Amino acid sequence: MTPALFAVPPHVPFLDAIADAWLARSDDPLQRARGLILLPTRRAARALAEAFLRRANGRPLLLPRITALGALDEAPLTLAGALDLAPAIEPTQRLAALARLILALGGRAGAPQTADRAWLLATDLAALMDEAERAEIDLAASLPDAADPAFAAHWAETLAFLRIVTEAWPAHLRENGLMNPAARQVALLDAQAAAWTADPPADPVLIAGTTAGIPAVARLLRVVAALPAGAVVLPALDLEMPEAQWTTLAPGHPQAGLARLLADLGATRGDVRPWPAAPPSAVPPGRFTTLTTALLPADGLGAWHAPPPFVLDGLRRLAPADQQEEAAAIALVLRETLETPNARAALVTPDRDLAGRVAAELRRFGIVADDSAGEPLAETPPAVFLRLLTTAVAEELAPVPLLALLKHPLAAAGMAPAACRAFARRLEMRALRGPRPAPRIENLRRTVDRKAPELRDFVARVEACLAATLRIASAVEVAPDEALAGLIAAAEALAATDRETGPARLWAGEEGEALAAQLAAVQGALPALPPQRRAVLPGLLDAVLQGVAVRSRRALRGQAAGTVEHPRVFIWGLLEARLQSVERIVLGGLAEGVWPPTPDPGPWLSRPMRRKVGLPAPEEAVGQAAHDFLAAACAAPEVVLSCPLRREAAPAVPARWLTRLDMLLLGHALTLPEHPAARWVRALDLPADGPHPVAPPRPRPALAHRPRRLSVTEIETWLRDPYAIYARHVLDLHALRPLDEATDAADYGSLVHDGLHRFLAEWGTRWPPDAAAQLRRFMEIALGNAGLREALATWWAPRLGRIADWVAETETARRADHPPAEIATELAGELRLERHGGPFLLVGRADRIERRRDGDLAILDYKTGTPPTQQEVEAGLAPQLLLEAAMARTGGFGPKVEGTAVELVYWHLTGGFVPGSAHVLFKGKTDEVKAATLDAAERLSRLIDDFDHPDRCYLAQPHPDRAPRFSDYAQLARVAEWSAAGDDA
Repeated sequence: MTPALFAVPPHVPFLDAIADAWLARSDDPLQRARGLILLPTRRAARALAEAFLRRANGRPLLLPRITALGALDEAPLTLAGALDLAPAIEPTQRLAALARLILALGGRAGAPQTADRAWLLATDLAALMDEAERAEIDLAASLPDAADPAFAAHWAETLAFLRIVTEAWPAHLRENGLMNPAARQVALLDAQAAAWTADPPADPVLIAGTTAGIPAVARLLRVVAALPAGAVVLPALDLEMPEAQWTTLAPGHPQAGLARLLADLGATRGDVRPWPAAPPSAVPPGRFTTLTTALLPADGLGAWHAPPPFVLDGLRRLAPADQQEEAAAIALVLRETLETPNARAALVTPDRDLAGRVAAELRRFGIVADDSAGEPLAETPPAVFLRLLTTAVAEELAPVPLLALLKHPLAAAGMAPAACRAFARRLEMRALRGPRPAPRIENLRRTVDRKAPELRDFVARVEACLAATLRIASAVEVAPDEALAGLIAAAEALAATDRETGPARLWAGEEGEALAAQLAAVQGALPALPPQRRAVLPGLLDAVLQGVAVRSRRALRGQAAGTVEHPRVFIWGLLEARLQSVERIVLGGLAEGVWPPTPDPGPWLSRPMRRKVGLPAPEEAVGQAAHDFLAAACAAPEVVLSCPLRREAAPAVPARWLTRLDMLLLGHALTLPEHPAARWVRALDLPADGPHPVAPPRPRPALAHRPRRLSVTEIETWLRDPYAIYARHVLDLHALRPLDEATDAADYGSLVHDGLHRFLAEWGTRWPPDAAAQLRRFMEIALGNAGLREALATWWAPRLGRIADWVAETETARRADHPPAEIATELAGELRLERHGGPFLLVGRADRIERRRDGDLAILDYKTGTPPTQQEVEAGLAPQLLLEAAMARTGGFGPKVEGTAVELVYWHLTGGFVPGSAHVLFKGKTDEVKAATLDAAERLSRLIDDFDHPDRCYLAQPHPDRAPRFSDYAQLARVAEWSAAGDDA
């Protein structure tokens, strides 16, 4: 008996053709409703139902059973006694049990030793088992002989690890009376095939659109094709390829999968009949022939010399500059489609990054696309909230994760969410910016008590909410199920507002329901895992949420006010796009490594080993991707083929199918027309008058707003970058200290200054016999008072000790030469200058001023960073010590240290291999010091007078060679932009 095999012409809408033929069977509504149609995916099943409704023109219609192959109803088989299968193990339970087996190896055979990595590796093991069971390969029998003898030693280690799947896992399933999901699916397909063979159904059975891929499906197709009322309909089958090429197709060819399927069915292309229904199609019939000609196997390329007529109508190329421009251009193509009434548009791509970018660009136009992949559960608001909480606990309430948690929209701590965020911002500004405080809640309380006592109540609220997790924060190891229970309790407490309970907010909506369901499954599986270190918990939570998607109805109700819901804009993956047809399709991400994917044999077996074991070749995935490309390119009247010029900052290699098509057309002096969407993107955000170079800022504030009080350290800034003075004192803009601020010279310098000040305040002009020990003691006191976390204090302690030793040695020699009569440290001073624009006050704080017995002064400044050079001082660019000398000369630091400075010294204190060094300005020549002091005061007066002129601008870094090494205001002044434009000029 000839099998009932059919093919729908590739240019015809596949599902519409199925619906037309089914409805043409009978005019009796009840007869039409009898039968079963099996499709490869649930989305295809829904799309076929929509096709039936379109054919009914709004009239009520009884539909046949339409279902996906993977969702066969096993109830009839069970009732008939034809099915006696153990239940499938729940996916989360399977991963937890596999992770436990991995951890039980204790690191042997390269096994990971933390639950997060074990869970991820369990996912790979589960995929290997599923692939083998679908291919009906006995891994226990085939793996030992898979490796070449030359690699036997290395393979033995891998094989020892894989005993988990060949020995331990089968024993686990037998012990618990369970089956792997893939094995059960294969058994169910075989049971259905056997039942239909034994008792053929009287009602029609139709399997449409599958390319098989696994033996059990092929066997079911063989049975259905032989049923009296059965039929199998194949998609995008090339009936014109010469037989010699057909029989030698490589696995990566788009027709290779269908060729294998026909061979498995014991059929040839001659057995395949045209499908009886062919609804009207706007897709040119010759497009499929043009594309298949371009994709001919290597031994058939002779046909390129005399190809059939090219049909390029409706095909266009899109070559954006990069991935972001590609996303914006595709969004414009989809948006343009909506200008045509009832027209539908879809992006087809395997690239989830591109899909996300396009979805974001579509929201720019108020469009929410129907994304078949849904939203990753881990990225939904409640899951992000729980992940932030886990990270904050694991990092012992470090500032960054703690603030991220408290600023999340779900965080409320028993108050209004907006109030919680306001308190979190105050906590950030008042207490948490700068170096990271010591960990744990008690140290957070101390920090708040010291810096922001008005926030004590807020911190107490947060502490009460996190009570269930605080024992986790203090434990070395914790059981994962107990940790998850504590995290859930804390999340519910923290999510509670003054009007709504935490669970009502946290588990609301589809995202909350999906998260609750996943966590319930995980909670039941985690007892299988041993206790873990606290640092493992964030990775473990990410692992258990990985791969779970939420396909919500948000697109139907809109995401925001003014959102346009469009059931006519779709984003499909390759699987979901099969059998679909719309008016315009964009095939996105057509680059090597994306579509088609890079052939990957997986982490366990090489290509030769897969071949020896009997697993499918990795290139078969390329062949399936090629068939998806071919089918999608014929699924719409208008098709845009998109490949960016660059991906991930590197040139993109166009998909081999695009290259083949380009080469075929080029040989006949043809090219695909370019779609203008990339040019639209570039023009969309272009200013009306076009781009133009930006000029450096030239602010000229009114004289009344110009600063009349600056510190001695700001004078150098005024000389090098006047704009910084304008921004700080006129605009009143001040840089925030970063969170988790890096340990830099400023913090280190504060400790050094504090330690030396404490020592000199205690001893003054006296000199203790154990000076080094005393200096070390005061450095330790300064370090202890800083409240730094232990790691940072440990890092700085030895450096401070080396500085203490160097200062003791240097000071001993210094006092022997010039015994001080008076020493003042951390002394505030000022210098009042009467100028034409009004009085100007120069203020400063001297690190150390000594009065010698002859009345002269020595001024010392401590630098933990690089001190200025003599050349910079002489050029007037580093006048700090000279201006302090001018202040002392006029009594600005008080009568005890009033006088003439004859020595100016920088102590460069690093605490490194060379702990310190003394840089004496002007080589100790007193006359030069005195002259330079007077000159510095005169220069300052001229600078003040200069900026008292109303036309004087506060320029940004007017002399690039004198620009400061770092400026908080360079971005505000757009220095990089206009300085680069100047360089180009």
